[in-house]
Amino acid sequence: MTSGNLGLALGQTNTDRPKGSVKQGSRYAQNYSLARRRDGSAGMTAGLTFNGINKSFGGAHVLRQVSLDVASGEFLSLLGPSGCGKSTLLRIIAGLERQDAGTVAIGGRRVDDLRPKQRDIAMVFQSYALYPHMSVADNIALPLRMRRLSGMQRLPLVGGLLPGSRTTQAGIAKEVTRTARALGIESLLARKPGQLSGGQRQRVAVGRAMVRNPAIFLMDEPLSNLDAKLRVQMRAEIKELHRRLGVTFIYVTHDQTEAMTMSDRVAVMAEGEILQVDAPQVIYADPANRKVAEFVGSPKINMLPARFGADLTHAAGTTFDVRARELAGTAGTLGIRPEALHLAEAPGTGIFTGRVRLLEHMGSDLFVHLDLPHDGEGGTLIARLLAERAPQIAFGQTLHLGVRTGRILVFAADGRRVQPDPAPAAVLRSYA
Repeated sequence: MTSGNLGLALGQTNTDRPKGSVKQGSRYAQNYSLARRRDGSAGMTAGLTFNGINKSFGGAHVLRQVSLDVASGEFLSLLGPSGCGKSTLLRIIAGLERQDAGTVAIGGRRVDDLRPKQRDIAMVFQSYALYPHMSVADNIALPLRMRRLSGMQRLPLVGGLLPGSRTTQAGIAKEVTRTARALGIESLLARKPGQLSGGQRQRVAVGRAMVRNPAIFLMDEPLSNLDAKLRVQMRAEIKELHRRLGVTFIYVTHDQTEAMTMSDRVAVMAEGEILQVDAPQVIYADPANRKVAEFVGSPKINMLPARFGADLTHAAGTTFDVRARELAGTAGTLGIRPEALHLAEAPGTGIFTGRVRLLEHMGSDLFVHLDLPHDGEGGTLIARLLAERAPQIAFGQTLHLGVRTGRILVFAADGRRVQPDPAPAAVLRSYA
């Protein structure tokens, strides 16, 4: 099916884990009420629920028991690496793919047996799916013409002579102009897609979806083909569009920056499963498991092989006041975000000592790559320091880095997150 035909179909032109390991921030979803447009009228918006979705292709499991509630008016991103099933899930919501098991409901109504154009959904594709022989105005108008004009009325010459055709066409033209003006592309209405930049084509694709006034917007990697500067601009524009329209947005991306900056909630996916659903700041600071922690954050979180004792934890050649009695006598991992590290004056408990292997100057930040001793527990540690506070660091220098115990994440050998036991008062005072 071509991208153009996908648009037609949508009506744009008419791993096994322990139970309870998925974190869904329902308190955020519950705070949403029926969104209203700027003119005060109720937005045509709807919530979305999918329950127990399974999908396989040729014996390969793409989605495994995927369930999620999306609140009316919410901006939710499906975030994950390529091949994790996020685009397939989006196509199932749109009706372009049929799930093997499970149900999809929009606004509380099951839509599994409805055709794509009956689901009141608009989808924006990575490829834009614009018709190259049509003007911008005609591309945007196409869904309205397919919905409001009969087959005879759409004929190039005869159609305009039929009763009601001119009045309807005038109304469509007015809506197209209003939509184009809102997206800043009114001056481009006479151009063809081949005469537009990537950002302009993306706005046209959004306009074609927007003019239908859908209950739900689906966006599949819409910024992937844009350069870095334009992606930043378009992120802001899409977020502002969501604020103005107040309708439900489901946004698929492999780019954590897009998901974390635009979303009310993020659903992190891997290997056909949803690992965690929560607000962006919670996903970052309180990951449900090792996979989530490693996928979110730049630079990536430091993962250090650890050995847990009854009272202390050993990792990377040093000892930490981290107590996880549940894991005593076992191996696991300590996770430390680069910004949780700070300069220390001397070796000691909870202090890393190593040699500076690489320095990356990033404006106000300095990324320090530290080679730890190779005694079976070595590796590289990355610290994100304020450049103004670390002016004397040089390549090859021996450096000491400390971390506050409360900033260390603990993971069992199977990757699940474990909450450490409270530290004794004496230890807490030593870190005050």
